[in-house]
Amino acid sequence: MGAFRWFFLIVSIGLMCGSAHAERRMALVMGNSAYKSVPKLSNPANDAALVGGMFKKAGFDWIDIRTDLNASEMRKALRDFGQRARDAEVAVIYYAGHGIELDGTNYLIPTDAALETDSDVLDETVALDRALFAVEPAKQLRLIILDACRDNPFAKTMKRTVAARAIGRGLAKVEPTSPNTMIAFAAKAGSTASDGGSKNSPFAAALVERLPTPGLDLRKAFGFVRDDVLKNTSYKQEPYVYGSLGGDDVPLVAAKPPATGPQAGPEDAVRRNYELALQLGTRDGWTAFLTRYADGFYADLAKGQLNKIAAEETRAAAAEKARQAEDEKARLTSDRAKKTEQDKAAAAAKAAEDARLAAEKAKQVEEVKAAAAEQRRKGIEAAVAKALADRQAAEKNTADQKIAALPSPAPSLEPAQSPQQLTKAVQSELRRVGCFANAEEGDWGAKSQRSLTQFNKYAGTKLNTTLASTDALDAIKAKSGRVCPLVCDHGFKTDGDACVKIACRAGYRVNDDNECEKQQDKKPVVTREEPRKRETERRQVETAPSSKPQASGQLFCNSAGCRPVGKGCRVEAAPVSDQTSPMAGRTREVCN
Repeated sequence: MGAFRWFFLIVSIGLMCGSAHAERRMALVMGNSAYKSVPKLSNPANDAALVGGMFKKAGFDWIDIRTDLNASEMRKALRDFGQRARDAEVAVIYYAGHGIELDGTNYLIPTDAALETDSDVLDETVALDRALFAVEPAKQLRLIILDACRDNPFAKTMKRTVAARAIGRGLAKVEPTSPNTMIAFAAKAGSTASDGGSKNSPFAAALVERLPTPGLDLRKAFGFVRDDVLKNTSYKQEPYVYGSLGGDDVPLVAAKPPATGPQAGPEDAVRRNYELALQLGTRDGWTAFLTRYADGFYADLAKGQLNKIAAEETRAAAAEKARQAEDEKARLTSDRAKKTEQDKAAAAAKAAEDARLAAEKAKQVEEVKAAAAEQRRKGIEAAVAKALADRQAAEKNTADQKIAALPSPAPSLEPAQSPQQLTKAVQSELRRVGCFANAEEGDWGAKSQRSLTQFNKYAGTKLNTTLASTDALDAIKAKSGRVCPLVCDHGFKTDGDACVKIACRAGYRVNDDNECEKQQDKKPVVTREEPRKRETERRQVETAPSSKPQASGQLFCNSAGCRPVGKGCRVEAAPVSDQTSPMAGRTREVCN
């Protein structure tokens, strides 16, 4: 009975695992119409109801439809959805309402947002990255659909706290980093979408028309959505999809199986339970299996397995009986019993050995039968799997032919850019990502080539730098923030995307490492350079030849002061013999 309980435990775990791994498709639908600080939008609530109904008809396992959410309600809805998406294969978020792009980042705007200044965006809105985080746990497909590219009245009225801060028109381009992730915009990045003149927006109407097509790959479905919206808006609005999927088709609704042909139905559960019983390999396990599945192909296989177990049990019993007979024979021989008793024991031992050999042979026969049955089972299952694969391939072929028969996408009516316009566009994008310092020139010269070389270096790309190309434009547009590092001159430091002068406090100066260091007080230094220079100049004057008579160079000083000695005069001392003279012992000027 212990083995019997273990078998049912294993079967229960298998059934629970099967249900846990069943494909779960989940959707969160949000529509914000009743804004408090700007005029009300008429369509988002209607669009949410329409798209939510589409997911219900598509057979999604769980759908949450919310309208007119404030900031806390939006965050709670995304948090709850993220927790549920841990067991999901497919997770989809649809949002209709206002959105805003600030410095290359997209935000969804709740109904209670006021956005008086650009800094309020960080506090009063919900970043698109939060929605990406909510769908991240899904295993097969992560899809976000944004009908939030309307002309945003908040951007027109909000005050700028930083003059250089960029608030874009529409939403910014997004490149998801997680695999199997798609983000669908109602309008191309940098452009706005129309609400249309009906109850629903052109984008929402096209979504519910194209996405639920059974077996239609999402990439093709969104291509048809694009064509429908372009046509219905006179080619003014072009939806766009960002992200990528793998090589296999990923439809929102699986293709309907054909009415005939091998089906993967209830037999799959029987097969899984048969394999569990086979792994257990006990009589109780096979008995439990036959109790649940008394008839059919797998029931016959189970009976064969039971026969194999019975043959093994018979063989074991015969072997034990033969061993006991041999033991009895040996005992009688050792005890020197009567010859008749010994003969009887020998006969019993021989009969037991014969029974053992017969049981061994019967066991081998049952093992051969069971092995042959298992081989047949695997062959039949392989044939069923091949037939199912052939049917799916034929069905895919048929679906592809139907899709090929649909109208081809309308050609884009956007005029081609001239070489000068393309050059300016590339230069503008290089400037946005911090790789081009000059204003847009329209001339692809050496500075532009160096800038694109810098972009290649820091972005890890290998773009041709000799000319401006659409490939370069697309690659640079794919970067949402600065790519090339900001380089400032000596005495300046980086502050965001600008260079500001380094201000040191009093007594400090900027050193060679662009750091403030204390200035050293300079002590006076005695030098003999200046007196030497004056002495050299005096000697040059004294030795220079004169072309005209000059004064003797002597000075005559008296109580009135000093003056040069006149021409033809000299200074000499007065005789000291005349003590009564006032000039006695003094110098005097003597002229010839």
